Amino acid sequence: MTKFFCFVMALLACFSAQAVLAADNVVNVFTWAEEIPHSVIVQFEKETGIKVQYASFDSNESMYAKLRAVKNPGYDLVEPSSYYIDRLRHQDMLLKLDKSKLSNMANLDPFFLNQAYDPDSQYSVPFIWGVTGIFLNKNYFPNSNINDWQDLLDKKYLNQLLFLDDAREVFSIAMQMLGYSINDNNPQHIKEAYHKLKSLMPNVKLFNNDAIISILIDEDATIGMAWNGDLYKASRENSNLAFVYPKNHFEIWVDNFAILKDAPHAENAYKFLNFLMRPDVAKTVSLAINYSTANLAAKNLMPEEVKNNPALYPSLAVLHQGEFETDIGDQAFGLFEKYWEQLKMGA
Repeated sequence: MTKFFCFVMALLACFSAQAVLAADNVVNVFTWAEEIPHSVIVQFEKETGIKVQYASFDSNESMYAKLRAVKNPGYDLVEPSSYYIDRLRHQDMLLKLDKSKLSNMANLDPFFLNQAYDPDSQYSVPFIWGVTGIFLNKNYFPNSNINDWQDLLDKKYLNQLLFLDDAREVFSIAMQMLGYSINDNNPQHIKEAYHKLKSLMPNVKLFNNDAIISILIDEDATIGMAWNGDLYKASRENSNLAFVYPKNHFEIWVDNFAILKDAPHAENAYKFLNFLMRPDVAKTVSLAINYSTANLAAKNLMPEEVKNNPALYPSLAVLHQGEFETDIGDQAFGLFEKYWEQLKMGA
């Protein structure tokens, strides 16, 4: 009886140890919706035996709120945009990266490293990026000479413009028209930007983020502002679409990966992050979602018609005219939100 009891206890201990090991052999990932294809997750799980537990968000604000809602949300790897990387690192919420565990960082495009939102790239890895610029349908504007945000003020565009439904994005346009940085948090400059946008509102037909591609394809709007990746997707079905990089000033956005400081499975997060930076994997992700990759080695593997498409990959000279978003602080963002509501209500 004693031997049998010992055998049962040993068996239970073995099962218990395996259960603990299984619970630890995971990585909890919190990213933008549909940014990592399921096939990539399956490939990582098959290669490593590490289970990916995946959750998604639809805005930086909702991501941030969830991270702040509880002391330890349980996520390992998160994917904020640049200005939220800036915010999270200042709030001591991100792990300082041990780059000896990220050998594939050598594949990244140097242009996207060491930017103002994360000097020395100590806390984040740039993954997917894009530009907010001007789109137009050449069928409606065959001889257009639009090359700057200021051109959209022309009265001939009355009730025609599509604008993104995003306060930070739209106010960045006005800041650039006024000659200010998109990261300017001066209350007086923000007020000036509000009045500049008020003068532009008669030309705005609609605000939208979610259906931009179908709007462009169906020509429900033929001119306005858009993300270059959405323009590229739409142009594959409507060849009349063109993307314009506003002269000397436009916003460059970057979705970055970072490991949370209290990540319960930090080692697995490093493994998944290094996997995502493999050229073959980064290429798969970029081609699946039709947005530009910050992985230079992956870009070099792309089909010629993709890597040489200026809507997705402008020259370095053009990119140097853009500006990355950084955190502007709660007070300035609150002003944006207040003026944004007034703007949309016509106040």
